[in-house]
Amino acid sequence: MSSDAVLRLFADGSTVVLQGLHRLWPPLIEFADQLAADLGHPTQVNAYVTPPSSRGFSPHYDVHDVFVLQVAGEKHWRIHEPVLPDPLRTQPWNDHAAAVAAAAEREPLIDAVLRPGDALYLPRGHLHSAVALGEISAHLTVGVHPVTRWAAAESALDLLRVLAAEDPELRRSLPLGLDLADPGTVADDVATVVAALKGWLDRVDPAEVADRLRSRTWAQVRPQPVAPLAQATAAASLSPDTVLRLRPRLRCVLREPADGRVTLVAGRRSLELSAETRPALAALVAAGELKVADLPGLDPADQLTLARRLVTEAVAVVPDAAAPDRVEGHDGGRDRAPRTGS
Repeated sequence: MSSDAVLRLFADGSTVVLQGLHRLWPPLIEFADQLAADLGHPTQVNAYVTPPSSRGFSPHYDVHDVFVLQVAGEKHWRIHEPVLPDPLRTQPWNDHAAAVAAAAEREPLIDAVLRPGDALYLPRGHLHSAVALGEISAHLTVGVHPVTRWAAAESALDLLRVLAAEDPELRRSLPLGLDLADPGTVADDVATVVAALKGWLDRVDPAEVADRLRSRTWAQVRPQPVAPLAQATAAASLSPDTVLRLRPRLRCVLREPADGRVTLVAGRRSLELSAETRPALAALVAAGELKVADLPGLDPADQLTLARRLVTEAVAVVPDAAAPDRVEGHDGGRDRAPRTGS
């Protein structure tokens, strides 16, 4: 949208919404990432700038928890009890618009004005609306996306699908000539399926469900982008004095499977490595940053080998790496290398 259109809409009472600041502004990137690490739940940050005497949104609820941080101006907030406690992402407020509108007419739980420096906590599901007072009002919303028992249930069902697919009885075709418009024609088959699924559900390993839940949650956290040319150049010229840093906002944990190898779980991916690398990996995960020569338990050649793999797999980065200034063009000339995120 053009700047002049934003001006017209803002002058007409529209709120300016700046989304995804947890990915754009370094102070909020660091704040949101540390908060997510402390809470164990993904976070996001948006900003809302509302013209004087204007309402940002009509009464509604969010499907995640919210911390409101008032930055500038004043805003009058009205909070009402939920019409649906602890709503899931698949249960947005507009699915209950009539109930929300009716509840918003009742006596509020909180009726207060926020001023710069004030904070307000809104558990998911609580109805809220706000009106800017005599000047432009700006606030941040820190969203906390809760990891729920329902998410664990979804992970368990995902695993159940994988396990139950091995059952030849469940893979059997339904009879020819069946009439799916008549539920009675498939009643026995459905009963057989339900009974079989109950049996397979007993075989679901809670630890594997927890790992799937971890994977789903970590997939919501975007690690800091890497600069491919700079990191590729750095990986090719590593030395014992090169500093390795775990890629910012990449969640990492070490696992030791029964085969004696080491698995480094890094965000959505897992790397299988030899058992000899465990002390070095553990030290890097714990410290967050080490020189190649300080990776314990490995000789110099193996230190370089491990470091090179971690950099090329985008698990670790060389923080002071610089991309080559120029690359060869297709016509034999020299063109500037494309810049990427760092």
